[in-house]
Amino acid sequence: MSSTTKGDPDQRSVDPEAAALFQRDWQIYRKMIDHNFLFHREAYAHLRQVLVETRTTPFRFLDIACGDATASVGALRGTAVAFYHGIDLSRAALDLAEPALRTLGCPYTLEQNEFAEALRSRTEPADVAWIGLSLHHFDAAGKLGIMREVRRILAEDGLFLIFENTSPDGEDREGWLERWDRQRAAWAAYSDDEWDAMQAHVHSSDIPETDQTWHRLGREAGFGFVTQHYATPSDLFRLYSLH
Repeated sequence: MSSTTKGDPDQRSVDPEAAALFQRDWQIYRKMIDHNFLFHREAYAHLRQVLVETRTTPFRFLDIACGDATASVGALRGTAVAFYHGIDLSRAALDLAEPALRTLGCPYTLEQNEFAEALRSRTEPADVAWIGLSLHHFDAAGKLGIMREVRRILAEDGLFLIFENTSPDGEDREGWLERWDRQRAAWAAYSDDEWDAMQAHVHSSDIPETDQTWHRLGREAGFGFVTQHYATPSDLFRLYSLH
């Protein structure tokens, strides 16, 4: 089992301000996961189910924007995964991923990079690619470009799974954000400062697509089939497979 990190080794040294920002944001993120506010448990359970049902022979797994990889490792454990490659910009998150990946029982590589750039320069094939709640930071054209790069590197029978911000057909971004904001009452675990920080990020960076648009982008990216596997109870996020 091996782990390598691509990118500038000097990035392992993080300045105190950046470390403090990561720590704050990481605490907010961990509360989100621990309280299952975004239904990560269900999403990764569906990811695992798809892998168990469709991948009975050894497969290479590409984890795009992998973070600390713990949820992916949980979904992959006991499957036919033969190789894991994780990409994330955060050195601190990748350092947290190391101990989880050591338990997976297959070779792995961690790459510190901006994932859109990593995909553009990638030549190694993958059998399954996964991205969760990170593609929505791009507009539709940016999403399409990334989806085309994933299609390019996937094996002929490869599978791309996404869990992303999704609107019902006919809803615009403002409508999605209004529904997001209504979650505040149920997210009592967050302080006002934490909620404000997260809300500011969502309002500035999140770009949902409608169900119809996800299907169109999948077809334009070169995938023949787009299948919805899961919609969260809030209907703010949906999980699709593309192949």
